[in-house]
Amino acid sequence: MENIFLQQFLMISDVKTVVFLIILFILFGFIHYLYHTRKMNFAVVVLIGTGLGLLLGLAIQTTAGFNPNPMKVTFVQEVTNWYGLFGNGFMDLIKMLVVPLVLVSMAHVVIHMEEGQTMGKLIKSGVGITMVMVAISSVIGIIVAMGMGVGAGMAPVDGSSKAKAIVSVANTLRGLIPGNLFQSFVNNNVIGMVIFATVFGVAAWYVNQESKEEAEPLYKVINALYKTMINMALLILDYMPYAVIPLLANTVAQRGLAGVIDVGKFIVGLYIAVAIQFIIQMIAVAVFGLNPWAYLKKAFPALLLAFTSRSSLGCLPMTIETLTKKLGVSQGTANFVAGFGCTAGMQGCAGIFPAMLIVYVTNLNGQPLDFTLLVMTVIVVTIGSLGIAGIPGVATMAASVGLSGVGMASQFAKVSPILAIDPIIDMARTMLNVSGAITNAIMTDKYLGSLDKTVYNNMDIELEDKK
Repeated sequence: MENIFLQQFLMISDVKTVVFLIILFILFGFIHYLYHTRKMNFAVVVLIGTGLGLLLGLAIQTTAGFNPNPMKVTFVQEVTNWYGLFGNGFMDLIKMLVVPLVLVSMAHVVIHMEEGQTMGKLIKSGVGITMVMVAISSVIGIIVAMGMGVGAGMAPVDGSSKAKAIVSVANTLRGLIPGNLFQSFVNNNVIGMVIFATVFGVAAWYVNQESKEEAEPLYKVINALYKTMINMALLILDYMPYAVIPLLANTVAQRGLAGVIDVGKFIVGLYIAVAIQFIIQMIAVAVFGLNPWAYLKKAFPALLLAFTSRSSLGCLPMTIETLTKKLGVSQGTANFVAGFGCTAGMQGCAGIFPAMLIVYVTNLNGQPLDFTLLVMTVIVVTIGSLGIAGIPGVATMAASVGLSGVGMASQFAKVSPILAIDPIIDMARTMLNVSGAITNAIMTDKYLGSLDKTVYNNMDIELEDKK
């Protein structure tokens, strides 16, 4: 009975588990000292927390003897389970805000639109820029994968992975329309919430045009809810410097080195491709007449959260706050483009990754990479980035769509070694997803002429303190 209580219920049956929990709390105290006593900059403290998380994860791996299957080691299971309470629990709190924040914020934007303004231009420009950037990312993925020869010379693997069922783009896009509002809440259908909030906001806007007295109570409720949601987001995000420690420690601790080494070339190639695409994003921002350094400095905490949390959707509240409070992007553009970008057109998960996998499988099979296949890859990956919108397991779905689209559905099992180390590459992919959503929103707002350049260029602006 005692063993069951300690091992299965409490999950503290090894002295090493206790030691690593104590270390985590000591690190929490250190972060509190830096952040609240020394009053260090938020971004700096988050960066320090990220470094501590990496070292802590390596310490767990070292203590486990770099076991190829670390999750079979008792104390690693226990430690990562408890670390998940603090790291993944933080992400759950943020995800809790995503749908109501988008719903209220979008309605707030629409009811305050001036007469004559429409969403049409925003939608066309936002989606257009997003699709162009994901197409570029797929090209970068192909070039890097071909240049490094990922998959070449490796023995084919008969893995157990199976491709997910493919849903057509038309059916997926139709599924985003919120036929059932409550189901959309449950499924985190962000685009569906944008559609509902826009229609609701327009209806309320017309009520205000007809009778300001009748609309006043509704406007007051929406304005109060909007301020409340913003303050909730800021209160939760204030704990990010603490959460990044267990988040990154778990990612490192749960992966065996053997699996990482086997597909090391793919990992290195993906990180190189992400770095190149990130530079392209900076160049694109500069082409729109804006200072890339201002973006990089202000978006840094959001990118770190994306890297450690590996959740584009979970980062959405902070992404929107960064865009509106620090980068001068209008609320409407921030909500629509960022909301769209966290579920569709993701440059990392749905652009670079599936393009590299297609090259990987082709090289693994010793097939020639002809021009037709390369063009098909870009087209399939770009269109497929829309077709996976709102579907859990985005990267795996993107791989299914990409390989199936170029006629390699039967080869999906051969990407098992890549999927086995997915968390390692997912960190970079997710960071690029969020960076893409932010830069797409900046470029869209600049194109629409609604970007506040004064706020964007003010290098001293930080997120508001919690209320």
